[in-house]
Amino acid sequence: MATLFKMNEDLEVAPAIIRGKVITSDLMRFGGRGGDLEFLAPDPATIVNRLPLGNPNLMTDLYDLSVDDILDYLVELGKLLDIEKNQHLQAAFDLTLQTASQTASLLRYGFSRMPGLFVREELEDMVAQIGRDYLDGWVETRTTARGAKRYVRAFGARALHIVAGNSPVLSAVTIIRNAVARGDAIIKAPSNDPFTGIAVARTMIDFAPDHPITKHVSIAYWKGGDEAFESKLYQPHSVEKIVAWGGFASVKHVAKYIQPGLELISLDPKRSISIIGPEAFESEEAMDDVAQRVSSDFGGQNQEVCASARIVYVLSGSDEDGVGKAENLAERAYEKLLDLPDHLSTKPKNGINRELLSSLDAASFMDDFYTVVGTRDGEGGVIVSKMPEPVDFAPSLTNRVANFVPVDSIDDVLPRIDSYCQTIGIYPDRFIAEIADRLALAGGQRLVTLGHAAGSLTGFGSPQDGIEPIRRLCKWIFREEAEPGVTPWLWSPNNQAAR
Repeated sequence: MATLFKMNEDLEVAPAIIRGKVITSDLMRFGGRGGDLEFLAPDPATIVNRLPLGNPNLMTDLYDLSVDDILDYLVELGKLLDIEKNQHLQAAFDLTLQTASQTASLLRYGFSRMPGLFVREELEDMVAQIGRDYLDGWVETRTTARGAKRYVRAFGARALHIVAGNSPVLSAVTIIRNAVARGDAIIKAPSNDPFTGIAVARTMIDFAPDHPITKHVSIAYWKGGDEAFESKLYQPHSVEKIVAWGGFASVKHVAKYIQPGLELISLDPKRSISIIGPEAFESEEAMDDVAQRVSSDFGGQNQEVCASARIVYVLSGSDEDGVGKAENLAERAYEKLLDLPDHLSTKPKNGINRELLSSLDAASFMDDFYTVVGTRDGEGGVIVSKMPEPVDFAPSLTNRVANFVPVDSIDDVLPRIDSYCQTIGIYPDRFIAEIADRLALAGGQRLVTLGHAAGSLTGFGSPQDGIEPIRRLCKWIFREEAEPGVTPWLWSPNNQAAR
């Protein structure tokens, strides 16, 4: 097995990376999520004062770079993030396999996606979300009604990123966003993936140790909830923004540190659904097509990401005939689920979790209310409601288990959408434009062609969770300049605004 950094025969080390320096001193023992791996990392108390940049004027080196300079760096870095060649990533894969919930093939595919994030076309999309001109200089937006000139520029911030560990690409995405926004990043390595971000940062040091982008990335592991550590770091004089991915409890925990001068950008936990229109039942071919698509929506990435569908609303009708259609579709979707390629979906690493399996077993005896398809061997499956409402344990659906709910119209779906609803996979495509406004007003945040929910058609430069994270990472500064002889002074008798 490749090693990230080995201090002895027993334990691996997750070093802290602080602005181009690898820190392996003052080590203490930690446990990865799930208890399958112990590792060493620097004692958080010894690095807490080293992590913050301190003086924001130390970011001026980033402003000696043009946007093209930044993209050139990222493109070259991406070429070095090939897991087949990069020993840091190989080590991170071996170790993360012990802590992650993904199976080996899914995790390997996640690592293999990393270079694709750094291709210039993807990066240009992210730049476009902010606006190249706003990144490279002051943009005169307009002459105001009072004759003054207004200029706007996007500046990077000192930000703390609490990254989720359900995909190995997320640390890389954070590093890209930070570079494009010209920010200074402190990244908390997650307990279920404590090594991947460090592997990327070590590659940056190998590639360009003195480059400003390398020197404005720090990453370290500390146990979430360490209040002695967090109360020192989570302060406005240390960071200006906190980007928090994760579950409800962790985001709520971070929120208690928010105060004037410290902004929370919350990418908090979401649930996702699919909506299937009546056109799915017009032919056998349409049924098979929809079954394939929806199996990907709830089976993709083993339902480990927020974008994975849990509930599938089927506009088949809620009468006996409609329920029969939904059951037929569920059977087909189950068969398609079993045939999904192993880079996209596999039998869950530990099967279906015990609590969910108990709920499914109970539902299987209530055949007047539910039909359970599959799930017996821990492979995933579908529970079909025989009434137009989800099962009461819908929030716990995971491990490739979906709930198909037959309904009569979209009006039966809208009341069940709220601000926790992230992705909505929709069939057919013409239905998307028809119901898009209503879904958005109800709380839906990403509307996508059925079958593409668990992936991304437009990349990480797109809005997420109802916000544009890359724009929120920036501080939008404007300056106003009076036009001599045109803009009235505040004390001028003809200044109407002063009256």
